[in-house]
Amino acid sequence: HSFGLYIHNDTMSALGRPQDMFSDTAIQLQPVFAQWIQNTHFLAPQLTAPNALAATSLTWGGDLVAVGGKVAMMPISLGTSDFMVHHIHAFTIHVTVLILLKGVLFSRSSRLIPDKANLGFRFPCDGPGRGGTCQVSAWDHVFLGLFWMYNSLSIVIFHFSWKMQSDVWGTVTASGVSHITGGNFAQSANTINGWLRDFLWAQSSQVIQSYGSALSAYGLIFLGAHFVWAFSLMFL
Repeated sequence: HSFGLYIHNDTMSALGRPQDMFSDTAIQLQPVFAQWIQNTHFLAPQLTAPNALAATSLTWGGDLVAVGGKVAMMPISLGTSDFMVHHIHAFTIHVTVLILLKGVLFSRSSRLIPDKANLGFRFPCDGPGRGGTCQVSAWDHVFLGLFWMYNSLSIVIFHFSWKMQSDVWGTVTASGVSHITGGNFAQSANTINGWLRDFLWAQSSQVIQSYGSALSAYGLIFLGAHFVWAFSLMFL
């Protein structure tokens, strides 16, 4: 469903119809459940936890905390873009759990391979030409579960990195807070092109320029990590 919303938004954006997009300024899809959780934790000292002096985190609401002119933490507002990403999180987590659960429940036998217990924890597949028995052993489910766990974590890291740069991290001046990316998450994270343009491509120059700077070690680690990821696709 989230992918369909992204495709819809990219299509409407390409056609020049922003009023028909799912966004905070057009067709809103507010994460009401997540906002309710935020408000519940923020109001806990007055409602559910009367002995508490304050809420557990400033992300629920409250005042801004700055250290050395930099934002340490501040309330995080949620909108349509967060709603869409949250449902991608839900999808990847559910797929991971279902793969591992299926691997456990059908580790000894299945309708396709009734004698799976005799074949062992790991056995080769016959391929689609002979019944399509690939990725049915218990080991294959472990590997696929790990693969989808990585997918889950990668989306979490992307979401956290852009959301914090857009709505939290920044500098504090007399005129207010200046965020690193200017609060563009709500406007751009509701389209696939927005993720590619305003998050990945917009920040790629920092990685490219890092190879000739004091941050070259981090740039090479970043490059090596992507090589390992690309190499791992060969084992799917």
